[in-house]
Amino acid sequence: MATKTSTRTAARSGKAPGYRCAECGWTTAKWVGRCGECQAWGTVEEVGGVVARTTAAATVLEAARPIAEVDATDAAFLPTGVGELDRVLGGGLVPGAVILLAGEPGVGKSTLLLDVAAKVAGGGKDVLYVTGEESAAQVKLRAERIDAVAPRLFLAAETDLSQALGHVEKVSPQLLVVDSVQTLSSPEVDGSAGGVSQVREVTASIIAAAKRRNMTTLLVGHVTKDGSIAGPRLLEHLVDVVCQFEGERHSRLRLLRAVKNRYGPTDEVGCFDLAENGIMSVSDPSGLFVSRTKDPVSGTCITVTLEGRRPLLAEVQSLLAESATSQPRRATSGLDSSRVSMLLAVLQQRAGCLLHKDDTYVATVGGVRLSEPATDLAVALAVASAKTRTALPQRLIAFGEVGLAGEVRPVPGIGRRIQEAHRLGFTHAVVPASPNGPGEVPPGFRVKEVSHVAEALELLIPGAE
Repeated sequence: MATKTSTRTAARSGKAPGYRCAECGWTTAKWVGRCGECQAWGTVEEVGGVVARTTAAATVLEAARPIAEVDATDAAFLPTGVGELDRVLGGGLVPGAVILLAGEPGVGKSTLLLDVAAKVAGGGKDVLYVTGEESAAQVKLRAERIDAVAPRLFLAAETDLSQALGHVEKVSPQLLVVDSVQTLSSPEVDGSAGGVSQVREVTASIIAAAKRRNMTTLLVGHVTKDGSIAGPRLLEHLVDVVCQFEGERHSRLRLLRAVKNRYGPTDEVGCFDLAENGIMSVSDPSGLFVSRTKDPVSGTCITVTLEGRRPLLAEVQSLLAESATSQPRRATSGLDSSRVSMLLAVLQQRAGCLLHKDDTYVATVGGVRLSEPATDLAVALAVASAKTRTALPQRLIAFGEVGLAGEVRPVPGIGRRIQEAHRLGFTHAVVPASPNGPGEVPPGFRVKEVSHVAEALELLIPGAE
């Protein structure tokens, strides 16, 4: 009876009771035990009434203008001094933009943003670095280690949203760095820091301040155990740019990708080297993924993969050994294990390469992870080279997607891949046969087009090129 009375009271006041999932932010009009969006149990909680939508018109403070009369110079790019970050962002930082940088713990998010803050402050801009995970002294120690100390870089260790906004009012920075958005909380909102309600309120308040002051803002975001950005999905919709910082724990290489970008492309990739004295841009990372051997070795093949619009050379290595059991072992590193298993079946059934009695190990060099189907042909050649114990010709690259019928399918960017291989001193390439051909080929560079994986394996015949 009390529930019906409260419902009628809420209806008369223009409100209705609502429930929200604490994990993903999904809302419903009635309580349920399981979230209808993320399927989590016991996370749906009552959040109070929902105010009816506004329908009355308000007085317009600034009249709408034709788009041709809008001055775009206020949104000009500001270079950060970090070339790879500027590449991903499309040219640099845009005044008033809010950028979310997410990544796993220890990948180097705070180190990168501290370096960016110091470089911008060194260029004559006021920068405020708000940290909720470390003390100001801890940030100062890291700044000294990576040489990121600048007179106009201000530090504030705060976990209270109102206090952080007070620092913004006092410093009036051109760049604000918040590390991280999940550590700030507002006393006016129920829930602990990092919860759905708190993250929504903190992000909305910071974005409002950034737009009002035309202040560029960099937010650090946590990720869940499956690698997605923690917090409500609304967080990614509110910000202007979403960047993902990736890297293997045992590798120094870090990759920065733009998942969402309102001011530039989303297919660019930035490469960084995480060292003891900081994080540095790597303009030519191809050498990190290719081994240095004087003599050709069987079981290796070089390929060219596209990370966004950037071609990168990578080496695939394979090792075969006679199995001591009835079920040979299949082990991979840096490659999709299911796709490698498929390629082994294609080699055996379509190319006559018997592998059912061998333990097969396939890995990449330098800890790079190859997920592009264009690396199929290089994997197939590396495995066949290890089986026949015949080394592929030196200065050769191979790329192409291999189908279940053994056909080699065309891949995008053939000309770009060939140009990158030629720039790094390679002279031969095995590429998929295409109706339009491989495009413009550099002088002295030889290209062999193949339509079936068996044609590519002819390179392992002595005297073949």
